[in-house]
Amino acid sequence: MTTLDLVLPVDEYDSLDELTALAHRAERAGFDRISAGETTGRDMVTTFAMLGDRTQDIGISTDVLSPFGRKPTVLAQTALTMHELTGGRFRLGLGTSSPAIAERWHGDAFETPLRRLRETIDVIRTVYDGGAVSYDGSVYELGGLSYERPVPDSPPPIDVAALGPKATELTGRFADGWVPQLFTPDGLLDRMSNLERGCQLGDRSIASIRVMPLVRCFAGDDAASARQSMRSTLAFLIGAYGPYYGNSVANQGYEAEVAAIRSAWEDRDTEAMTAALPEKLMDRLGAAGSPETVRNRVSQFADLPGVDGVRVGFVRGMEPADRRKTMAALEPLLD
Repeated sequence: MTTLDLVLPVDEYDSLDELTALAHRAERAGFDRISAGETTGRDMVTTFAMLGDRTQDIGISTDVLSPFGRKPTVLAQTALTMHELTGGRFRLGLGTSSPAIAERWHGDAFETPLRRLRETIDVIRTVYDGGAVSYDGSVYELGGLSYERPVPDSPPPIDVAALGPKATELTGRFADGWVPQLFTPDGLLDRMSNLERGCQLGDRSIASIRVMPLVRCFAGDDAASARQSMRSTLAFLIGAYGPYYGNSVANQGYEAEVAAIRSAWEDRDTEAMTAALPEKLMDRLGAAGSPETVRNRVSQFADLPGVDGVRVGFVRGMEPADRRKTMAALEPLLD
């Protein structure tokens, strides 16, 4: 049996009832938890509070909430309240997000992001410890007030979405879970060494870290169409969606490919962007094609040493029926 999480495409559904139906399907199929990223669409705390209330057993995550958008004490309050609402099913997902979101949406300078993330985790842990919250950091200075509710013996774990070596090392040292994405299997294994180093610095075992790489999936009746949609989505993420995804893929040994994709984006030529992404690289970053192909690709990631499972994502522009077929293709892995 393979552990699979499901990333819900929250902003691609007009109705929250339709989104709830997708969550119910994931719960019935045996997916371990549901999550979604937050950018400038629906608020993930409200959305997943609703989904937590409407589900029974499936885990609930908010990936990723950024310390540029919410203060650490608010994140701790959110985590503890969500944990209470879901009967202990909640995991708090954090990440630095991107300069565009931090500055153009939250109105905060994207400065010292890793230090801010580290201090955010410190403050949350301090709230979890109970008592007065006193913290003297370079980003946050707090003192004198306490969380007014009882803190559970097992407060919500903290997951971090990280790509680079320093951020991954920070995750291993201070967090409870790692959610990487846009890694090839070889690239993920290479980055795992940074996670191990962080665990060593924190005097922790890597076995205590829940490692769930996000892999985008599209299993379709028309395998060629599914693969083209995947190729387009990955090219956009690499070339146009901020600097970090592209930098990460380039650092995995694909500098020329990333440069070509970015060059096409400078001309806003999305067709050329897609064409610049080799199919071989697409197949190492995502899982698209026939149901068997998608299952095999996901299994390759899930079977890597140190990996606990896969967080299944979708592809831009998929219809609801496409998502259902993709989930059905992966359900044999859950048996």
